[in-house]
Parts: sequence; structure tokens; C-alpha cells
Amino acid sequence: MLKTPYLLFLGDAPDQLAAKVAQGVKDWRPEFALGQLRLEGCRADLRLPEMSIADAAAAGARTMIVGAANRGGVISRNWIETLVAASRAGMDIASGLHNHLADIPELVAAAKQSGTNLFDVRVPRNDYPIADGKPRTGKRCLAVGTDCSIGKMYTALAMEKVMRARAMKASFRATGQTGILITGSGVPLDAVVADFMAGAVEWLTPDNDEDHWDLIEGQGSLFHPSFSGVTMALIHGGRPDALVLCHEPTRTHMRGLPHYTLPSLEELRELSLATARIVNPDVRVIGISVNTAALSPEEARDYLSQTEERMGLPAVDPFRDGAERLVDSLPA
Repeated sequence: MLKTPYLLFLGDAPDQLAAKVAQGVKDWRPEFALGQLRLEGCRADLRLPEMSIADAAAAGARTMIVGAANRGGVISRNWIETLVAASRAGMDIASGLHNHLADIPELVAAAKQSGTNLFDVRVPRNDYPIADGKPRTGKRCLAVGTDCSIGKMYTALAMEKVMRARAMKASFRATGQTGILITGSGVPLDAVVADFMAGAVEWLTPDNDEDHWDLIEGQGSLFHPSFSGVTMALIHGGRPDALVLCHEPTRTHMRGLPHYTLPSLEELRELSLATARIVNPDVRVIGISVNTAALSPEEARDYLSQTEERMGLPAVDPFRDGAERLVDSLPA
């Protein structure tokens, strides 16, 4: 488990979405978010206290979390001096990026000298099986999206929060770096060898009580040419009983791909159901989760109302307004 509280390192994130890891930790574990450290050129802002390494150490920060996730998920050479300084100041370092803290010689040396730890979240810790697609007891809900980085994790976490408040049996199942950093466990699915990804999801969501729900953290999008593979593994390995469609209405193109537009919610519904029915013919779409952060309250209400009428499903922003109606729509 990571030592708390945290200093959230935003690096030189070019926009708010590039700091989604830090944003997720701040939103779901605010009690641990002590402050933020930004480098020159950073355009993301969590509206936390600005701290230097010395400030954070004096305030009691025990772990620096690398909270930026650039395209490709790599630790920038521009960040290493700051990471080394944090380690020398007595902080552990945690990262979920694809290249590893443990492979940076100067950082390894600093950690050894200071007695601090390096946590690479995106390293599979188990030998996962090949999926067999067999039915499992218990129930599972998966969020699927019109794009990546669109609110799938927030949807699952918000549903789990409601379900636990109602004393329902529910577990958030993390499949990405941010979810793992928030909850402390899970499978870094996009770091698993492709043949074993669906099996890793089966391992993550095993047989359970008949009234227990696994809320599976979604990844990528079936429509995103870069990241569709991980979505397919989640659908087939998760064998969901319920799907939630996730969308962000102000997106003009796929994340990182300006030459690709987003599909409609209707297209997402049809392709997701067709894919999920391969492993579970009884799967249902139960609702729509809309990330309305870029809309005013009035615009959000209008958009949700119009979407609900058009699709015939409850349409909510679960982070802004709560996930009660999504939970209400889960099959018994």
C-alpha cells in the first residue's frame, strides 16, 4: 500500500486530460491529496496548493504520484530531476506509466541512498490464465465508451459508492493505473500480454455471490484504432450482464486521433451488444453516463434530457449528479 499523504506530480501536462491520473486520485481520495507540483509549461491544474519538493516534504508528503499520462504513457526525461529530488527528500515514488521507475539508474540510486521505494503500478504481478469464456456466478457491469479517457472509471466508482451506501454487495475492479492507484489493487490490463488479457479479467472477476456486482473499470473504446484491443478483452473476459454507455458531448475527434470522429451512442450500443453477446446472450445496456464537465448546469440538463428521450435509457452524469439511476436500472 502507498504511504499517504500524496504530492501529485503533474509534470508538463499539455492539458487537463493529460493529468487524468492525478485528477482521479484527487477526486476519489481527496483526503490524501496534499498538493500539486507542476513544471514549466504545464497546462493542467487540480486547484490544489502549489508545492515544491521542500514544501511537500515539510508538510509531510510521503509519496509522490506521477499524475500525468501522456500519449504513449512514458516517463519524460524532463521529469527525472524532479523525481530524483523527491526521492532524496524521503518520498516514495509511484507511477503507472509504461516505462518503469526501476529502469531509471539515477532514480534507483537515489531511492537506495535515501531508503525510499519505487512503485511501478503497470507491472503485472500474476501469471494470468487464457480465458475460457465459461459462465461465472455473481453479476458484472462494464462501462464502455465512445472514446478513451471519457469517464468509464468514474462511472464504475460512482456506482460502487451508491451500491455500498445501500448495503449492496459491490466491488470496483480496477484495470488501469489510475484505478489501481486509487484502490490499491487490480490488473494493469494494457501491460498484460495480449493472449492473456481476457483471462486476466476473468481472474479479476471470479465466481461470487449471486447478488454481488463487480463494477469493472472500462478501458479504451471499440471504435478507437489505437486502444480497441483492451476493450475487447474487457468485454469477453468480463462477460458483463450490464453495460453502461459513456460519452463526452464536446469531443470533436478521438483522443489523439484528429482524423477520427466519435461514433454515435446508437453505434456504440449496437457494436457493444453484438460483441458482448458472444459470451453472454443476456447482456443488457442499462443506461448512459455523460461527462458534462465542459457544459454549464443548464446545458448539461438539456443534453441529458434530450439523450434520455432519444435513447430510451436513463442518462446521467454520475460524478456531477450521482449514479443512483444507473444502479436502479441494474437487472435483479
